Amino acid sequence: ASGDRDRLSARQRRALAAMATATTKLDALRRDVLSRRIGWDGAVTRYSALVEPGFAVQSALTALQAGQLARESQTVIELVRVREFVSREDALVAGARAAGTLTAAQYALLTATIEDRRLFERTYAPDLPADSHALYEKFRDGDLHRALERAEDALLTAGVGGADRAVAADTWRAVADQAVHGYMRLCSSAAEYSAIRGRAFAYRELTKAAVVGAVGLAAAGLSLWLAVRGARRVSRRLENLRDAADLLSTRQLPDVMRRLSAGERVDAAAEAPPLTADEVRDDEIGQVGRSFNAARLAAVEAAVHQATLRRGLSAVLLNIARRNQALVHRQLKLVDTLERRTDDPDVLSQLFRIDHLTTRMRRHAESLIILSGAAPGRRWRGPVPVADVVASAVSEIEAYTRVVVPPMPGAGIAADAVADVVHLLAELLENATLFSPPHTEVTLRTEHEDGRLVLRVDDRGLGLDAGQREEATRTLRDPDAFDPTRHDRLGLYVVGRLAARHGIEVGLGESPYGGTTATVLLPAGVLAAVEPAGARPSGRAAPPTGPR
Repeated sequence: ASGDRDRLSARQRRALAAMATATTKLDALRRDVLSRRIGWDGAVTRYSALVEPGFAVQSALTALQAGQLARESQTVIELVRVREFVSREDALVAGARAAGTLTAAQYALLTATIEDRRLFERTYAPDLPADSHALYEKFRDGDLHRALERAEDALLTAGVGGADRAVAADTWRAVADQAVHGYMRLCSSAAEYSAIRGRAFAYRELTKAAVVGAVGLAAAGLSLWLAVRGARRVSRRLENLRDAADLLSTRQLPDVMRRLSAGERVDAAAEAPPLTADEVRDDEIGQVGRSFNAARLAAVEAAVHQATLRRGLSAVLLNIARRNQALVHRQLKLVDTLERRTDDPDVLSQLFRIDHLTTRMRRHAESLIILSGAAPGRRWRGPVPVADVVASAVSEIEAYTRVVVPPMPGAGIAADAVADVVHLLAELLENATLFSPPHTEVTLRTEHEDGRLVLRVDDRGLGLDAGQREEATRTLRDPDAFDPTRHDRLGLYVVGRLAARHGIEVGLGESPYGGTTATVLLPAGVLAAVEPAGARPSGRAAPPTGPR
């Protein structure tokens, strides 16, 4: 095959090509012999030329190998060549017998063939292995080999002139045929012995290869097992680190923040227990584990510290808000006293303006208290009519004159919810006036729904897009998730806190006028029965019954 040829050397490829070329000449040689266009000596020479490339190929291929077996194979090949020389001698003698005479050239060819046989036998026979060499010695010392050499000696001593008589002797025919078969048996036995040793060598090498392969496979399997075991151990430790990180981010820190928001005291070391010893060994993963322990403790400590700071800041804000609230209450009482003592319309108008500003200041102070997590201090003795609650809410915004208040139902608001409902409505009304053109009105609507009182605040502004409405609704429903840095949503944050305190539902939608409608659903727990009261007109209404 072409693939096998590529593995040969240049010399071996040339020898193989020469043999292939020689075989193509066999048919032509046969035709020449049959047609008697060639003499018997020429036929022997050309047949010998066809055989020689085969020996050259065998010798060249044996050169691919190394070691004792290769040398034995080469020796057996040369022993086969000795047999070939005997066959050539027989062919030359047969030709001479048929012709009845020998020319000088033919005699020289015969004697050269005899000398080549003897030279090759003396050269290569001693190199035969012990078992094959014993067979050779037995053959060499036998009568057949001695008879062959006597017949050859007779041809060598006869010379050109007596060669015709020597070849005509009847003894040569029987000796040559038996010698050829004897050499054939000797070569076959030597080849068999070499093949046996080759198979034994191959079995030994295969056994060694199998043992080495088995050992290598076992080593590879052991390495693979150790690698898998190590990988599983590393993977398990990394999974533990991952689970610890997930636990910290999804449960521990949120739980700590929730408890801190509820005012609980939290021990950072107890809430961030260190990893087990297996995860903090003296290796790279252990170093990551120790770093994670430090980071987890630092995270919890930072959360505790931030919560402490927030509580301190809330306490400071609450303290300032309480002081402002007290001052505002004193100012309101003073303004109320001045209003009752004066009859001058101009002075009374200015006092009313101061009263309105002070009322707005009180709402902002209460917003600060609500943002601090506390409840305003205003309380009422009993239920207050919805009309009075709405009127108070309207009176706490700047553009109160733009609010249109329809007749209110006769329901009342429970005493403990009056201040928060007033504040809630005031924040919604102020948003409606701020985010709508100054020349437009803000309309209040009321209705009953499944035992609840519904208040709707409609403005005529530009309204909110879907994203803004969703974000504002989320602030109303979950005020604790609101980011206080969004100062533009502080009013909604306050509304959400107040609504959550009393179970009030607040929603935002599109108003009939193209702006935004804020819907407030007051549950039955916030409502209370009161004496019927007439509806109050639009504008600034008198405040409800004062606090205790």
